[in-house]
Amino acid sequence: MNYAETIEYLYARLPMFTRIGAAAYKKDLHNTIALCNALQNPQQHFKTIHIAGTNGKGSVSHMLAAILQQAGYKTGLYTSPHIKHFGERIRINGEMIAEQFVVNFVERTKAIVDDIEPSFFEMTVGMAFEYFAKEQVDIAVIETGLGGRLDSTNIISPELSVITNIGYDHMNILGNTLELIAHQKAGIIKPNVPAVLGEYLPQTKPIFEAEAALQSVKLVLASDVFNITEVYNQNNLLHCRVLNNNTQQSIQLQLDLNGWYQQQNLCTVLAAVEALRKKGYQISDEVMATALRSVKTLTGMRGRWDVVQHENPTIIQDVAHNEDGIKQVLLQLKNNYPTAHYHFVLGFVSDKDVTHVLDLFPKEASYYFTNAHIARALPFQNLMELANSKDLKGKGYDDVNAAISAAKATAAPNDVIMICGSFFIIAEIA
Repeated sequence: MNYAETIEYLYARLPMFTRIGAAAYKKDLHNTIALCNALQNPQQHFKTIHIAGTNGKGSVSHMLAAILQQAGYKTGLYTSPHIKHFGERIRINGEMIAEQFVVNFVERTKAIVDDIEPSFFEMTVGMAFEYFAKEQVDIAVIETGLGGRLDSTNIISPELSVITNIGYDHMNILGNTLELIAHQKAGIIKPNVPAVLGEYLPQTKPIFEAEAALQSVKLVLASDVFNITEVYNQNNLLHCRVLNNNTQQSIQLQLDLNGWYQQQNLCTVLAAVEALRKKGYQISDEVMATALRSVKTLTGMRGRWDVVQHENPTIIQDVAHNEDGIKQVLLQLKNNYPTAHYHFVLGFVSDKDVTHVLDLFPKEASYYFTNAHIARALPFQNLMELANSKDLKGKGYDDVNAAISAAKATAAPNDVIMICGSFFIIAEIA
């Protein structure tokens, strides 16, 4: 098989959560352990940082990878889902996994797949671990796929565990209360491994403190240590002044990930860098500042408040897809474009709590309802019906590009077109 045939084989042969949802989710680590045993446990041959959270874990993963890479460490990065290309999931120093490695790995493990029957995600975890081991990375940043305690990535023994925040998402799998969701995320905290918690709520903080105590870990609360005292957008950068409450030192940083919600992620990253420095990693303030201005260049990250057209009209893409993520997107729209008329191109997957998310959107905006072409997608007709019941009016389109074209044809020069609701909507933009 060539590379294209190999990727199609993976999609067709293995159950894939992003396409079919909960049916692809394995509620234990048995398959991953068996797969990695068959691969001679490559995850034991390089150092890792483990990152979980409802929102922000992808951004934090990319920022930390950029910083370590800029500091001179050969840095692996495993994230999911991909937007355009499978190789986005597995990178070293920003470069996607070699296509020939993917082909060879899949060919070599067909018998293992037939024996173990792993999911698509379990298979890509094993592939990433073997690639990082073979390429002898100094350290790899590993993002959980879903949850933490039972996530396939949770067989590593990391240098550092990071949990960004807790919100309502994947309740059909992780539980329908914040406490239950926090319990799953807290499962990446390991014995005697430093742990950073980015944001917490009164009902989730005790869950993390109890897990940290159980594992003999001192939990660092990033939002208690670091405080953003000033934030604004300028020249397509997010400018943040950050106060360290322990030292009373203040630093100015610029992020090319310029969504306002990145200020919370920045505090998490700064706490993680402090923890890494205590373990002996050489990361100067200058290196960190340079990396944060160039995350997209260094790691190839996309889909977070991407302003793809700055005027006539402004067009923005964001993979925000749950209640907390959409709240942040709407807040930034109001701050950055307070007088503009908004055009929302929306598409969701069917296993999200879309009803509550739709309550957040302004009734005076224009709407273009669409869907991705995956089994999990919520059909645009269903979305339009739900939206109409919330007094959100618009038309439906079976293709996101048709929806965008309609929005562009309708929008005035000073309007804003916002495309969001799903990774898979962004992935299908031409």
